[in-house]
Amino acid sequence: MRNNSTKKMVFAAVGIAINIILGIFVGGLKIPLLFMDTVGTVFTAVVLGPLWGACTGALTNVILGVLKDPREIPFLLVNLAVGLIVGFIAKKRKFDLKTAVVTGIILSIVAPLIGTPIAVFVYGGITGDFNDVFFTALKNSGQTIFSAAFLPRVASNLVDKIITCSIVSLLYKRVKAML
Repeated sequence: MRNNSTKKMVFAAVGIAINIILGIFVGGLKIPLLFMDTVGTVFTAVVLGPLWGACTGALTNVILGVLKDPREIPFLLVNLAVGLIVGFIAKKRKFDLKTAVVTGIILSIVAPLIGTPIAVFVYGGITGDFNDVFFTALKNSGQTIFSAAFLPRVASNLVDKIITCSIVSLLYKRVKAML
């Protein structure tokens, strides 16, 4: 995309809307192991770079915090990291399907490393999604609250982030000529 800040701001705003809409839609369907709430962040980071991706991610959580639940705001650190990591990878490598899968694997570790302490602090580890079943089982088996919250998040993020990055890779392949 050409160096036009208005176009970049609009692109990032669309990324934020995609994050919010897909996150609410998929969350409402209660599909296990899938969130799809970072598709806009990943796409913006691939197209515009790490800073725009990080801003898109962070602003998504600020807006969700204002509109939905203030407890969403601390998770901006996760979305910010997603934007930075994807943006830096996309600057160095062609964001093809192979790169997308590897990036998804990296994100599936980094996102829970950042998000788990937030989830434990803000929610006590229970966040109202499919992971709570595993959290409860792990906690009842004697695991620490961090490991009981972390392990299920890695598993769900492995599915979610690989799918998210793969979708973005395929979309980017189709639209990059228009950008």
